[in-house]
Amino acid sequence: MIFLSVLKLGVVISAAFCAAALVFQIVQTLRFGRKADPSLPAGGRMAGVLYAFGPGMMPWAKESGREHLFTWTAGVILHAAVFFAFTEVGFLLAGMMPPPGPSRVIRIVLALGFLCGLGLLIKRAITPSLKAISTPDDFIANGLVGGLLLLAWCALQWLWVIPLLFLWSIYLFLYIPLGKIRHCFFFFYTRILFGDFFGRRGVLPHGGHEKGPRA
Repeated sequence: MIFLSVLKLGVVISAAFCAAALVFQIVQTLRFGRKADPSLPAGGRMAGVLYAFGPGMMPWAKESGREHLFTWTAGVILHAAVFFAFTEVGFLLAGMMPPPGPSRVIRIVLALGFLCGLGLLIKRAITPSLKAISTPDDFIANGLVGGLLLLAWCALQWLWVIPLLFLWSIYLFLYIPLGKIRHCFFFFYTRILFGDFFGRRGVLPHGGHEKGPRA
């Protein structure tokens, strides 16, 4: 019991460290400042941001998504599964198990996410073009996420797996600021900047009417 309490505290501390490290990294990027855009506004900033988080996320909005629809779909399922896994960890930290109905949904999503992650890992390992640009971090990140999903699924079946899930979560939270998994946090930051810039320039949303002349 004491060991489980220590693990819970470790998860909370590592999660706090992860959040603080990610915020610090964003603050560091802000220190570089943003160059003033001398052009006159030709569109709406908010319209661009809404497009970036809405239609701009669809596979037909970008070539990589259109040409690799299976990979795009697998990525969506994988990221959804990670969200469900962290939600489960939150329930367990509070000393609760997810209700039976949501628990069944979580198990399905976790299983599909694990299989999608495994498929993406295999694709990366056997596709020459992907393998050539891959780094050890790509495989470590995939393995850590896959382990989280597998343990989260098992913890809903067998209570003795819960300490292992907490221990794995600690390692994952400590690694997130150091590797590519931090893209899940920076995704929101970069999409806001992307939508803001191109929305102001009248490029997004596509087909919108310009509201002013360009410089």
